[in-house]
Amino acid sequence: MTGRLYLVPNTLDFGTGDAPDLQEVMPLGVIRIAARLTHWVAESAKTTRAFLKRVDAVVPLAQPLQAIQITELPRPQKGAKSAPLAPVDRLLAPALQDHDVGLISEAGMPAVADPGAALVQAAHGQGIPVVALSGPSSLLLALAASGLNGQSFAFVGYLPVEAAERAVRIRELEGLSRRAAQTQLIIETPYRNEALLAALLAALHPQTRLSVSCGLTLPAGWTRTDAVAGWRQRRASLPNDVPAVFALLAA
Repeated sequence: MTGRLYLVPNTLDFGTGDAPDLQEVMPLGVIRIAARLTHWVAESAKTTRAFLKRVDAVVPLAQPLQAIQITELPRPQKGAKSAPLAPVDRLLAPALQDHDVGLISEAGMPAVADPGAALVQAAHGQGIPVVALSGPSSLLLALAASGLNGQSFAFVGYLPVEAAERAVRIRELEGLSRRAAQTQLIIETPYRNEALLAALLAALHPQTRLSVSCGLTLPAGWTRTDAVAGWRQRRASLPNDVPAVFALLAA
């Protein structure tokens, strides 16, 4: 017998002051599972403890927070796509001893635009059941709210920071979007939100549709979709401390 690996979604508010009640964004069944888990693998132990405190306010934790085992995922080496599997395998030792293990990232769904895929892969390799729990995912929320093509889309992650390389990449993505009629989803570090928006508006064709979702699930969160020409005429200002998701679909 083995335990299960639960993929537990985290909130998208990063513990901000105007964060919604946990039950507004997380199913009660997920909160109950999180409350009983005593072994966790996390992107960040600090944010996991903050999440568990919010869980405890709804459903009491099975053990005191200080007694819960939280192990951080190994960081991939610079330039590597994922962390090496060998140390990841060891993180599953509690599951092989019949303990359920939770996998959680700093925000949203683990292993989707976040670390954790290597651990999930290792779990499958060791015959450990993997259970993905429902909860907020910024990419899907942004795509649904955008009105762009939800039948064919791709998450392309971060764009180059250097301006010339970033402009080339934006035009490549626009060309791909036009040929395949495919929505392209992009994320950025919040303090570079404004720089990315400016780069997109400078490089994209005026008729390409651009959608920005900012502060998803927060009370002041919003989504706006418009042609690039419309964005240029009515420019929005983006905060430098709130995550945003950018989506484009070429005409």
